[in-house]
Amino acid sequence: MRLLKLLGLAPLVVSLAACGEMGSDTGGDGDTLVVFSSRHYDSDYALYEAFEKETGVDVRTIEADGDLLVERVKTDGENSPADVIITVDAGRLWRAEQEGLFAPVTSPALEEAVPSGLRHPDGLWYGLASRARVIVQATDRVSDGELTGYESLADPKFKGRVCVRSSGNIYNISLLGALIDRWGEDKAEAWATGVASNFARAPLGGDTDQIKAVIAGECDVALVNHYYFARLMREEPETLKGLEIFWPEEAPGVHLNVSGIGVAKNAPHPELALQFIEFAMQEKAQRFFAELTGEYPVTGVAYDNPALPSLDNRTIDPIALGKLGENQAKAQQIFDKAGWP
Repeated sequence: MRLLKLLGLAPLVVSLAACGEMGSDTGGDGDTLVVFSSRHYDSDYALYEAFEKETGVDVRTIEADGDLLVERVKTDGENSPADVIITVDAGRLWRAEQEGLFAPVTSPALEEAVPSGLRHPDGLWYGLASRARVIVQATDRVSDGELTGYESLADPKFKGRVCVRSSGNIYNISLLGALIDRWGEDKAEAWATGVASNFARAPLGGDTDQIKAVIAGECDVALVNHYYFARLMREEPETLKGLEIFWPEEAPGVHLNVSGIGVAKNAPHPELALQFIEFAMQEKAQRFFAELTGEYPVTGVAYDNPALPSLDNRTIDPIALGKLGENQAKAQQIFDKAGWP
């Protein structure tokens, strides 16, 4: 597997130029698959290596931030070497979809493996792994019953007690997009304003940083994706003493999002790309996401990760994931108006 990382390049125009220079060396023959990905997890590298071993195909990957990745494929147009596009969050999948970057595919194997709510209705993309947006709480500082759901984070009783990352992060944009669909714009705006008024500190860092802020006593609760907590449980369990996940299951349920995968519109090897996506939904591949990254498999396979509780008895918001993309512009407007940096 050959990996070309395109991270931390700025400004954007220079970044795209640099991408273009590297791209001239990524095209391959029929035995080469080029994957453009905004993910950088051990699970994905294990997936690439397993596919190489089983098929003899050389997997070459280009990694970049999700927005930069979309711009790169868009700019390359018909000359793009990308066979497969992988990006995180339904909001970014929607952006790529709006730019016409995916080719629709028909695959009975994928339709059987991936639940309809976790894939595009026209086969433009398929969920690869799923993640829940949950609340981490300090059990010695949050009383039983204080948290009832996402709505609690806006309650004045949590003033000065909430940590969360910036509003520009796609995870928060998609969550608010779901809440707009759930509550309507007025209530969603009131919620965002309430949460912003409850910040323990200005939004800073990623989801792991929010968890560590709770550990340090800077805040009592934090809004994060579940797998950051699961990863710390596997790697640094002693640091999480006194912390636990609260699942916001108030109707219609916990916000579940996906990383997704699709065949690039101008893929040099579309049949090979589809073969790779089908391989990624097989049991062995799906277990990589649960056991190496702490994400939930989209296919519901069994896995061995004691840090990853089952979703079987959880109430999950059944929202069509396309709604998250449709509502993201309104979500950002609401965040800005609410004073959520």
